[in-house]
Amino acid sequence: MAVDIDGTLVNSEDRLTAATCRAVRCAGAAGLRVVLATGRRYSRALPLVETLGLDVPVIASSGAIVKNPRSHRTLFRAEIPVDNLRQLVFLIRRLGFQPLLLGDTFEQGFDYYLDPVDRPNPFLEGYLEANPDCERYWPRMEEEPPPGVFAGFTIGDREEMLVVERAIHTVFPDQYVTHVLRSPRYGGFFCEIAPAGVDKWSAVRTVSAMLGVPLDAVCAVGDDVNDLPMIRGAGLGIAMGNALPVVKEAADYVAPTHDEEGLAEVVAWLLGERPFPARTVGGGVARSQSVERR
Repeated sequence: MAVDIDGTLVNSEDRLTAATCRAVRCAGAAGLRVVLATGRRYSRALPLVETLGLDVPVIASSGAIVKNPRSHRTLFRAEIPVDNLRQLVFLIRRLGFQPLLLGDTFEQGFDYYLDPVDRPNPFLEGYLEANPDCERYWPRMEEEPPPGVFAGFTIGDREEMLVVERAIHTVFPDQYVTHVLRSPRYGGFFCEIAPAGVDKWSAVRTVSAMLGVPLDAVCAVGDDVNDLPMIRGAGLGIAMGNALPVVKEAADYVAPTHDEEGLAEVVAWLLGERPFPARTVGGGVARSQSVERR
């Protein structure tokens, strides 16, 4: 079971409820391998892994990195070539935003490199205040980008981030995958950027191979646009009741919302404690029947 965090595992107050925690632990005890697949940075996902007692790989940064939460060993990491990264930084800066570049630097005590150029941006200021000491300033980012960058993002209002997203795909066709989304923890919207072909589903496929789990035996649960690839690709895709309409349309079933502890209900369906809903939402009758047979 590949589970998103924000909007899925935790509620609108960014809290893991006792009922949801208990359900995830029961799922593990029953033989389900519960894998967190999140847009969060690895360091922000790790406390939940520890609380839930999970011992499987963690998918972070929307699939751009997979790590062993016990040893912190990296099992998969995407990479943006330096020349491509230099051009990407140039574009983001020319659009008036500061790029934040993610490196595999957890054991060095920080998460991302930050352009030191001072640009007024209240959304970025709020993000930095909420994440103290997670950055390392990197001078001359455009001329000499930091090494080992596997993904990046910038932050602003929704329309601004949609402009950034369109520009990236216009200037660099087929080079990047992007998601414009909002975390309930912050005021602005993010434009997440990763190399083409890298998303939560590509990471779920990698982890499934490691665990020896066939892809049609994967259940993916989420609520936002970066969950779409795994919800569409998994043997069973479930959207939360608070999910975006496009996510609900792609899913086989829709669970209650995260504020109604919908993930606990999903676990009850999977363990046979309660029946699945009578009909699918977006997957169609044929797929519904195949899921029921499995």
